[in-house]
Amino acid sequence: MANVLKDKVVIVTGAGRGVGAEIAKLAAREGAKVIVNDLGGDEGGEGSDLGPAHQIAEEIKRAGGEAIANGASVASWDGAHGLFAAAMKAFGGVDAVINNAGVLRDTIFHKMSEVEWDSVVAVNLKGCFNVARAAAPHFKQRQKGVFVHMTSTSGLIGNFGQVNYGAAKMGVAGLSKCIALDMAKFGVRSNCIAPFAWTRLVGTIPATPENAARLEVAKQMTPDKIAPFTVALCSDFAQDVSGQIFGVRRNEIILFSQPRPIRTVHAAEGWTPQSCIDTALPALRASYFKLERSSDVFSWDPI
Repeated sequence: MANVLKDKVVIVTGAGRGVGAEIAKLAAREGAKVIVNDLGGDEGGEGSDLGPAHQIAEEIKRAGGEAIANGASVASWDGAHGLFAAAMKAFGGVDAVINNAGVLRDTIFHKMSEVEWDSVVAVNLKGCFNVARAAAPHFKQRQKGVFVHMTSTSGLIGNFGQVNYGAAKMGVAGLSKCIALDMAKFGVRSNCIAPFAWTRLVGTIPATPENAARLEVAKQMTPDKIAPFTVALCSDFAQDVSGQIFGVRRNEIILFSQPRPIRTVHAAEGWTPQSCIDTALPALRASYFKLERSSDVFSWDPI
């Protein structure tokens, strides 16, 4: 056992099931003391049950590790700060925060309600901010710390019926990058991962004739495959890694590009609407991106 997280304290949100549970268990096997946070709600974030978090914490302890269960809602400022306070009380410090908690409420855009928008953004984006913000003063004081946030190709690339989820997850990429910039001088790192994995959230996507084949491929990508790279990013061996967007797809580890200028046009006399139509749009057209979904870009079977 490498023990790459020996004596470190790690908060993992959404750790009662799926990807988060596998990360929490592996972090513990690699020597970390783990705060297993999970509200225990359903796929849409409704309800609460400490059972899943307690079950994973007990599994870690039976295997000889150290863990506590926490049922705070990361969508709440007070809940996130209470989560961090619980970690401090239990273990006296925190070394890494893994923002994994998420919910889905897929709806085609013209039918999406305000509740469906707000609930998804509250957990997937604001939840990342809340927990990271709770940890930030402690990390600043210690002059070290790690954030790993879960983003998604639903935002980085796009998907049907996920305007709320895609916007939140694209926001996570921006959040992570700006945290990395703001906290670099304090020795704090921030990265994000787009995980490809079959979870109960993915399982809520209707198996329509159009996406049935895609869902069958997704079932090959088990949650445990996300954990090793996540744990690696939290270790001291990744001290030079910050501000990056990664993906993990079964046994593939992906580094994503980040938006940069690819083509420009210039008019010395300035632009008018008509000259934009006549000159700018035709000049830029060759570099337009197609309306692609994640499965269009990742068209090969997971390796």
